[in-house]
Amino acid sequence: MDDPRFFSGQLLLALPGIGDPRFERAVIAMCVHDEGGALGIGLGQVYNGMSVRKLMSGIDLDPGITPADAMVHIGGPVEPARGFVLHSPDYEGQGTLIVSDAWALSANLDILKAIAAGKGPRHWLMALGYAGWSEGQLDDELGRHGWLTLGGTGAGPLIFETPPDQRWSRAFAQMGVDVAHLAAAAGRA
Repeated sequence: MDDPRFFSGQLLLALPGIGDPRFERAVIAMCVHDEGGALGIGLGQVYNGMSVRKLMSGIDLDPGITPADAMVHIGGPVEPARGFVLHSPDYEGQGTLIVSDAWALSANLDILKAIAAGKGPRHWLMALGYAGWSEGQLDDELGRHGWLTLGGTGAGPLIFETPPDQRWSRAFAQMGVDVAHLAAAAGRA
């Protein structure tokens, strides 16, 4: 989407003091943002002890060659039982949304079967739930202290090659910002 008012294909970064503990140090891959609302997948936290292999086995899907260390991410507070795979755009299945040249989004069992068979995307991560905003809600939040956006250029390595607990600080570092210098409250001039 080329409209500069919208942030599909960009990363949404929570600023310190965002005021919602669910989004402290959040890094969200924005997949949809338009007049109707927004949807993103959280990348900064994983469910403790929940691997993708364990999740697959729990839904009677043979995990095949799925890596044992692939953990399930906390995608967001909306529909926490709904699964999503954020992945490189080299894989396109039924219903895949190509978001940018860095990532795509799929939300059906076919991609999990492809991953288990070694025929899925080169890079991927699994998430349960998503972050969602109704019409105008994200735009309003962006106008207040709470969120910062990072263009999608170079986002692939940040998303797929950086450990989840380091994504937030590394995203700011890509912008030349040391997170130790960020304040939890906005000032007044």
